[in-house]
Amino acid sequence: MSQIASYYRNKTILVTGAASGIGRRFTERVARYNPERLILWDRNTTALTQLRQELSATRNVQISGVDVSDPEIIQIEADNLIHQDRVPDLVLNCAGIVTGKYFHQHNFHEIGQIMQVNVAGSMWVVNAFLDAMIARGSGHIVNLASASAYIGNPKMSVYAASKWAVLGWTESLQLEMKRLQTGIDVTAIIPSYIDTGMFKGVKAPALVPILSTEAMTGHILRGVASRKKAVKVPFMVRFVPLLKAILPQSLFDWVAGSLLGVYTSMDTFKGREQETS
Repeated sequence: MSQIASYYRNKTILVTGAASGIGRRFTERVARYNPERLILWDRNTTALTQLRQELSATRNVQISGVDVSDPEIIQIEADNLIHQDRVPDLVLNCAGIVTGKYFHQHNFHEIGQIMQVNVAGSMWVVNAFLDAMIARGSGHIVNLASASAYIGNPKMSVYAASKWAVLGWTESLQLEMKRLQTGIDVTAIIPSYIDTGMFKGVKAPALVPILSTEAMTGHILRGVASRKKAVKVPFMVRFVPLLKAILPQSLFDWVAGSLLGVYTSMDTFKGREQETS
């Protein structure tokens, strides 16, 4: 049995944003490794039902129409699972939204919604289960950040802010779980643009190709099974913090903006309004 198969076998796995994008493809692929149970959350219950039908051969698939921007629903669902002795072994936070606008074009509702889904929602999900995971002495928390957590970008200000927050929280949580010797692993997923449809229309920067959903899911499956602290894809993403550290800001902006085209990558963004991934 491969390392990947043995890692996911017999685990209870919770995926948020499971109805589409990375969440859906991860679910489809991890089901091949015979997990004990798949717990799938998404506000799109129609797509969740279709996914459960697709996974009919998997032994236990439990779906719930959970909107991660609603902490009360999260707590109710988590309490039910804990009461049933179904504390997840692995939590994968994939739920997320983006709106491609200049900051001054956002309204209060859009700003609040992006931050609530992308940041607070992930925190609430983990917080609801963390005491039970600590008491058990094991678990794995996986948060979907972004390369935008490393670099600002026009028309991505609120999304970038949310992913910077996710990465900062994830790194802090890693340190806390290690200091407290909880036995809980924490992994940050840090990709560039992925072709899930969430970023439809973007222009890939030089040296940073748009990632296929299939390839990115493979990186996540392998990275999580290896208990990596961070999964950074593609390779160029690994160099962004170093470049920012060693280059003057003006020179870094020239490299990112004029040379690589990062700062114009969202100019052709279309997406789908308030796309959930």
